[in-house]
Amino acid sequence: MEKKTSKNLGIAILMICLFAIGFVAGRIFQTNKGAITNVFSGKADVSFQLYWDVWDLMHNKYVDSSKVDDQNMLYGSIKGMVDSFGDAATVFLDPTETEAFNEASEGKLFQGIGAELGYDSDKNIIVVTPLEGSPAKAAGIKVGDHILSIDGVDITTDQTIYDVVAKIRGESGTKVKLEILHDGAATPIELEITRSEITVPSMSVSYVGTDKDIALFKVNRFTDSSYSEWQKNWDDSVESILNSGVKKMILDLRGNPGGYFDAAIYAADDFIDTGKVLAKEQDSDGKVEEFNSTKGGKLVDMEVVVLVDGGSASASEILSGALQQSGRATIIGDKTYGKGTAQSVLNLSDGSTLHVTILKWLLPDGGWLNKDNPITPNIEIANSNEDFLKGIDTQLNRAISEIEK
Repeated sequence: MEKKTSKNLGIAILMICLFAIGFVAGRIFQTNKGAITNVFSGKADVSFQLYWDVWDLMHNKYVDSSKVDDQNMLYGSIKGMVDSFGDAATVFLDPTETEAFNEASEGKLFQGIGAELGYDSDKNIIVVTPLEGSPAKAAGIKVGDHILSIDGVDITTDQTIYDVVAKIRGESGTKVKLEILHDGAATPIELEITRSEITVPSMSVSYVGTDKDIALFKVNRFTDSSYSEWQKNWDDSVESILNSGVKKMILDLRGNPGGYFDAAIYAADDFIDTGKVLAKEQDSDGKVEEFNSTKGGKLVDMEVVVLVDGGSASASEILSGALQQSGRATIIGDKTYGKGTAQSVLNLSDGSTLHVTILKWLLPDGGWLNKDNPITPNIEIANSNEDFLKGIDTQLNRAISEIEK
């Protein structure tokens, strides 16, 4: 989504500035008007009097005056406004949360348990994926696990992913206790996990199969510190696969939470010959833009199977959907996460950020990618709890057998 950010950035910053001006003006002139005029319609349709009444009451009545913090009250107000849209992907992050988000999304070294979190259809916080080689995965955390409590404190419905992440993360060597409910299980379990330093490359290449003649191309995310860096890593990985001389590939997108839309299009274009619809975007006015294959990429002659699971989201679903609907690849694994919206990340003056949904992502057939319309594999097969405990990857084994036919 990098190429669209600057356009939307100006609009959104303007709207935020107008809100801030209105916020202050409402306080100054409340005794005269007690209402905020909608700058778009010109109608006085929102009264801020109630807001300021509650603000003053919290200052004057709350039992513990040490808890009265204007900055926290302001951040809480903004979070509440953004959360009122009911869109789990549209969030306001304060400066501390923004710094943590940037570190994780850029693949920098950070300290924690190594698990990507998300929401299920009921907006409960779940594990989207435990990262490869992480303490979370070693402890038995799996895709779809519900996190019920942290160090004995229950997670409440008003907590966001970022609130939960802040509680789970900590210095390397320290421990955190999580109460976990595995997907489909009836009874929760408690896991004690020792935090460590974690860094995960955006992609890696290895070789599998009886004769090691199948490239296993594992793409962990569609982000790096910049789109151009991700693009270079992709090109270098593709070149290494081509130089190996193999003719078959397993593209492993399991646990990939997504990233740049442009990266998914770039990757799909390497597999699909010219003139095919790869994906579509729909804006708030209903205008739809198509993205077509253009370059006749380097991998058009590569036989490919794609692995996905419930942790495959966003850009990874765009890529797998393009390959599936073009008839270019067989998809194997579990149904994907179902996230078909694009967010613009807007940097605010104090180091906070607003992540706001600006577009819907559509599959080549025009279907909106969402919880009710995820990517359904051609061959649905799960890795069972028993397989996990034995270190058996049933999905990968099926992919190998499918591509060796």
